Amino acid sequence: MTKTNSPEETKPLGYKYRWLILAVMLAAEIMDLIDATIINVGGPTLQKYLGASEIDLQWIIGGYTLALGSGLILGGRLGDRFGRRFMFIFGMVGFTVASLACSMAQTTDTLITFRFIQGFLGAMLLPQGFGLLKAVFPPKELGQAFGVFGPVFGLAGILGPVIGGGLIQADLFGLGWRAVFLVNVPIGIAAAAIAWKVVPRVAGDKSIKIDMFGALLVIASSALLIYPLIQGQKENWPTWTFVSVAVSILGFVLFAFQQRWISKTKMAPLINPTILTKPAYTVGLLGMAFFFAAVTGFALIVTLFLQLGQGFTAAEAGLGNIPIAVGFAIGAGLSGGFLAEKFGKKILQVGAIIELVGLVLLWLILQNQTDFNFWLLVPGMVITGLGSGLIVAALFDIVLGAADDSEVGSASGVLTAVQSIASSLGVAVFGTVFFAQVKIGDVTQGLQNALWVSALLMVLFLAVTPLLPKQSADQGH
Repeated sequence: MTKTNSPEETKPLGYKYRWLILAVMLAAEIMDLIDATIINVGGPTLQKYLGASEIDLQWIIGGYTLALGSGLILGGRLGDRFGRRFMFIFGMVGFTVASLACSMAQTTDTLITFRFIQGFLGAMLLPQGFGLLKAVFPPKELGQAFGVFGPVFGLAGILGPVIGGGLIQADLFGLGWRAVFLVNVPIGIAAAAIAWKVVPRVAGDKSIKIDMFGALLVIASSALLIYPLIQGQKENWPTWTFVSVAVSILGFVLFAFQQRWISKTKMAPLINPTILTKPAYTVGLLGMAFFFAAVTGFALIVTLFLQLGQGFTAAEAGLGNIPIAVGFAIGAGLSGGFLAEKFGKKILQVGAIIELVGLVLLWLILQNQTDFNFWLLVPGMVITGLGSGLIVAALFDIVLGAADDSEVGSASGVLTAVQSIASSLGVAVFGTVFFAQVKIGDVTQGLQNALWVSALLMVLFLAVTPLLPKQSADQGH
């Protein structure tokens, strides 16, 4: 007779294997981070083998982060109802299968569809990590466990384009670009198998009623924001594109009011609506959107510029991102190590100013360059990455400083969703600006215009920083 373990009996198993469980959670995050950037270097290859247009490339890259961001809040609530272990394994298996499907796509439309599915399944997977780690780590070790995420995230950001470029260039077994999606398959299988074995079985709360209307409202509003920004360029910006953006903004406002109403019923809201009544937090969401749209869009356009404008191979373009990544790693290390704790939100302002200096330096180099020399761009790229790293290591904690202890889980989920949607927004806006110049044969001007957009977004970010909390969540609570 097989003995069934109760939650109390399985808890020691969780503590026993807590570091292995952390490794599985990190694997999920790495798969997401690499998948969001690994295809950046594949643009010309997709154009060659699938006939992908500029708009197709924006959907292949931005569609993933759009689906991920718009589904994250729902994914967190589904974990509450059905159990985080179940949703994590379901999401991991689904994400792995979707990755395999992406690798087998024969047309751009099919690839875009599978990328959306992949992103949405990622949204079922990723929100479970925080709750699972809290369940298996004692409080005194929890901070140490979460401290591992920062360096790993930085490394994944560096490796994404490098791995992608290397795989495409190597053309292993004739797979070409398909290999960038297949890399997820063995990792996903191993992570799902380990999670099945070691993650404790703790049942969800079946009494929770999921607010599907609110979830669909977020998804629809996100789509109505991104779709016209990508498709509008193809149709020369007809009236419907501006109407769609306006309706999107109204949809997000309606969601905020709807969550307040839902909280007064028997149905559980997707988020704790009280966080949206705090000006410092809502301003923080705006700052997050400015920052991540700027960073994601800039990284993509630099990669495309090196390939489409300067004839770099996929591998060379991947390596060309290293100066930004090195600056980013240094900035994140300094900020996360001690600067953010000592200076609070001032480090965000310093980081923004440093990033603006890097962007201006890049623009001046491009303006005065006759024969292209990549090494002349390296200082500006390092400085830009340094500014971004200083910001990103502190931004989440500082914005969460506006939330009460009871709101932190919900507040962090919304921040992560805004990060992903803003990344998709960055792909749409920067892609539109860049490809407008590519079409007339002036790729360098396309990059310079993208630098102006990035600078504008950083100025807007800098403008909202005075309204953010002075202290991080850890210091404030």
